[in-house]
Amino acid sequence: HTEDELSRSSHSNPGKSLVNGIKTNPASNSPKSSLPVPMGPPVYVDLAYIPNHCSGKNTDAEFFKRVRASYYVVSGNDAANGEPSRAVLDALLEGKSQWGENLQVTLIPTHDTEVTREWYQQTHEKQQELNIMVLASSSTVVMQDESFPACKIEF
Repeated sequence: HTEDELSRSSHSNPGKSLVNGIKTNPASNSPKSSLPVPMGPPVYVDLAYIPNHCSGKNTDAEFFKRVRASYYVVSGNDAANGEPSRAVLDALLEGKSQWGENLQVTLIPTHDTEVTREWYQQTHEKQQELNIMVLASSSTVVMQDESFPACKIEF
């Protein structure tokens, strides 16, 4: 299609739009109902922040199969909203088990939560098998009226 044809087709059919060259209905688009993402090689990064405060809403084993990090940051601290999600932590184990290589992975929780403690204790053997280390901070940063745990990461 030329740009002119694409422009006319979107004006003549206002309920549809183009996403990656494919007509879609914007009303039906949601994070879970988007088009399937084609398989490709995994992406290797030093540091990855687990999306959405480690919520199970949009992070699953597929994320960990595709985004292979030396360090993953888990920042969830809201049990009422399922953050961090036990399912996402389990997905890390599932995704990492399919890497086919035993690279060291460090998980960095920014909060000490019951979910992460239970997951750590219940899956510790599997973590060791997969070369996953959970980093617990023993350092504290104090700034004005607040203090928080901190860790140093060197690349």
